[in-house]
Amino acid sequence: MLEGIVRESIGHKAAKALKRDGYLIANIYGKGLENINAAFKVNDFIKEVRKKTGLIFDVKVGGKTHSVVVVDYQKDPVTSDLKHVDLKVAQKGVVSKFMVPVKVSGSAVGVKNKGVLIQSKRRLKVKCAPENLPNFFELDVSKLDVGDALMVRDIAVPQGVSILEADRVAVVGVEKAR
Repeated sequence: MLEGIVRESIGHKAAKALKRDGYLIANIYGKGLENINAAFKVNDFIKEVRKKTGLIFDVKVGGKTHSVVVVDYQKDPVTSDLKHVDLKVAQKGVVSKFMVPVKVSGSAVGVKNKGVLIQSKRRLKVKCAPENLPNFFELDVSKLDVGDALMVRDIAVPQGVSILEADRVAVVGVEKAR
C-alpha cells in the first residue's frame, strides 16, 4: 500500500522543499470530505500506479486509508518528471464521474486496405458508483474497413454505468491514407 504524509504548510516554499527531497505533491478530495494536502515519494507512487490492476487503489495518509482514483496529473514540460497529482476518493455507494481508458484490440481490415487506424478518444467520461466502475472499455476493431468507425453507442456498458459523451462521437475508426 502506498503511504504518504500530510503537508502542514501548503505554501510555495514548503512544496518546493518537499519536491527537492523527492516528494510528489498531491491533493486528495471527495464529495462531502475535507481536502487532504498530501505528499508521496515520487518513485513509490510511480511503482504503485504501475502495479495496480484496476483504476481504484489504496493510499494511507495521516493514519487513514483511502481508496482513490487518479483524476489528473502535471508533468514537467522539459524533463517529463511527475510534479503534481490529484486523487479523488472513491466512496462506496456515491455516484461520481470518472475517466475510463479505452483499449483497442484486433487488427482492422481497413489497415490492410491502405487505411489508417485513428483512435480519437483514449478515455471516456462515465458516471457511476465505484463498485460498478469498469477498469477499461475494450473495443474490437477487427471488422472495421476504410471509412468505418466505432461510436460511443457501440460500446457495451456495464449495468449502473452511464457514458457522459454524446452517442454520435467516434471513439476509433479507419480513415483512408493520404
